[in-house]
Amino acid sequence: MSEVKQLEFTTADAVVQELIRAGVEVAFGIVSIHNMPIYDAILREGSIHLVCSRGESGAANMADGYARATGKLGVVITSTGTGAGNAAGSLIEAWAAGVPVLHLTGEVASSYLGTGRGYIHECKDQLSMMEGSCKKAVRLRRPEQAGAVVRQAIQDAFAYPAGPVTLEIPIDFQSAIIPKHSIEEFSYLAPTNHTIPTLPEEVVSKISHAHRPVIWAGGGVITSGASKEVTALAEKIGAAVITSQSGKGSIPEDHPQCIGHFAANELTKNLLKDADLLISIGVRFRGNETANWKVPAPKEHIAIDASFQAMNRNYETSYGLVGDAKLILQGLNQALTQTSVLPDPAYLDEVQSVREELRTQLRATLGPYEQILDGMRSVLPKNTILVRDVTVQANVWGSRLFEIYEPRTSIHASGGGIGQGLPTAIGAQMANKDQSVVLMAGDGGFMVNVGEMATAAQEKLPLIVVLFDDAGYGVLRNIQDAAYGRQVAVDLMSPDFVLLAQSMGFDAARIGSAGEFVTELEKAVASKKPSMIVVDMEAVGPMAKPFGGPPGAADAFKPKKL
Repeated sequence: MSEVKQLEFTTADAVVQELIRAGVEVAFGIVSIHNMPIYDAILREGSIHLVCSRGESGAANMADGYARATGKLGVVITSTGTGAGNAAGSLIEAWAAGVPVLHLTGEVASSYLGTGRGYIHECKDQLSMMEGSCKKAVRLRRPEQAGAVVRQAIQDAFAYPAGPVTLEIPIDFQSAIIPKHSIEEFSYLAPTNHTIPTLPEEVVSKISHAHRPVIWAGGGVITSGASKEVTALAEKIGAAVITSQSGKGSIPEDHPQCIGHFAANELTKNLLKDADLLISIGVRFRGNETANWKVPAPKEHIAIDASFQAMNRNYETSYGLVGDAKLILQGLNQALTQTSVLPDPAYLDEVQSVREELRTQLRATLGPYEQILDGMRSVLPKNTILVRDVTVQANVWGSRLFEIYEPRTSIHASGGGIGQGLPTAIGAQMANKDQSVVLMAGDGGFMVNVGEMATAAQEKLPLIVVLFDDAGYGVLRNIQDAAYGRQVAVDLMSPDFVLLAQSMGFDAARIGSAGEFVTELEKAVASKKPSMIVVDMEAVGPMAKPFGGPPGAADAFKPKKL
């Protein structure tokens, strides 16, 4: 390709200049007549790799997955109107998960904004649409301010609580010639104060005198990079450690004090009832993870979170510590070294007993899928990034029994939307090309973004898709059976997934037994190519106990008086 030069400095160049300053190496999206100047500026700059998705929804999920797997900024570029709207659902997922994503979208020419004259790609009120889908949505009002506005948007994406920010730029502004300039003395990675704090004596005393402490670790632990500090605190005070879905990897899941993602289980509830202290760290306490807040919490609750909004939002706190979890935990661990803290051996034995019994009980429900679980964990490297779409196998055992040992190696849909797994896994794999990334998906959800298989193949990603095919929406089938004793609108006609995958450049095989599965998984890991293993659930057989959805899901849909 011949060298591309442009003498004039434009708004689009200012946008790219700020992306480079923020360390952006990859951006996801679809080129359009309403973002072409930005794409051309990226081409001319030359250092950002552009991933061409097959839909804006997938592109936003890819940016999300990239950010979750790295802690860096995810960038997605879409068109105006319908293009921006297509990304909205995926941006809601990034908002629910607290992921720093910058969404760059075009807008109609500035002179036509709000006129309703039918300018191509026009949306009635795009800014409001994006505001409802994101942490924040802003419009560039003056081309000359592009650099400052982009930098502010990046800062807002990272600021606690982190989340996606949309910046819309009218198409005529994007190619506007503006003065070349720089803005110095600014760090977009807040916080800038890295001093280890001195913790209140009352907090240190409560923790040091607790006999049955429980730590509940959430996604904030991963965001702050505080996994070592959480593990050290748990060992120091002899605490059981519950993790949220987003907090998986906060502590290695083979650790004897790790209860894991089992908060709503009766055994865990009983442990919490008898606890004399809860320390929650960066936890959202989501409804589906707490049986809609029916999981009990002890009266003494020390909450550590980066957001003031988290305090008393779902569970009452006796003491709130607001700030960076890593720094707070460093201060706490430091203070505890100066006190006499003696973990109770009997309590530690009880915690380990609960941990083992939880896993034994759940394994008893899996039937033949227990062998598939064990096959996955034995074949896959310990640092495999496991991405889970919303499907029966992912919900039952993928999110609980497949052990996670490191931060940022577990990704799941926090907002509960189906079909986002494939593009999210592509984003995670783009960030870690030499690391195994495995997607667990069901046939129903997988078809939502199936076209993104072509994106994975085009990028030559060694992504492994494990597709559980039961020709329908399995989770909803089970909930409907439990709630009504009948099913509606849950049966689907599956395509020949092997032929489909092969047509898109994937190696693919269909298996009907756990033995076949392990053989094909070994091949996929060794091949370093895009691969799909289709699990024929009819051939493999049913689980020993059907999955009825999250605790209380069926009861919520039964007829009742309000």
